[in-house]
Amino acid sequence: MNYSAGDLKSPAESIVKIKYMKHLTNREEEIMELFWEKGSLFVKDIIELLADPKPHYNTISTIVRGLEEKEFIGHEQFGNTHRYFAIISREEFSKNTIKNLVGKYFNTSYASVVSMFVEEKKITTEEIQELIRQVESRKKTQDE
Repeated sequence: MNYSAGDLKSPAESIVKIKYMKHLTNREEEIMELFWEKGSLFVKDIIELLADPKPHYNTISTIVRGLEEKEFIGHEQFGNTHRYFAIISREEFSKNTIKNLVGKYFNTSYASVVSMFVEEKKITTEEIQELIRQVESRKKTQDE
């Protein structure tokens, strides 16, 4: 499904879509980063922002159409050309990527993720204590 500017989904609808978000290639993710940083872009703008050697216009156009098919971006039409924009935020993408990673490699156990960080000495006692405070604070808010 192609999204135009008038088709933007509500946050609740976006959340439902995130559950089924498709994987991005490294190049697709690089291009999404440009949308998140710069906003709406034409294909020629994307090419200008990419490092040398510059890819061919048709290559980037194909990747952008693929991102649209995967429902990461939408477009506005200007005559014979399109200006593309992100319909998935960086935050939504990041959250979904982490959820997929935890589900795939840690059997959906966030405790296993934290345990791995502890074993690898990638998290400090202070950081764990801060996480505990956050959980307790959230619990208090929910109980009220």
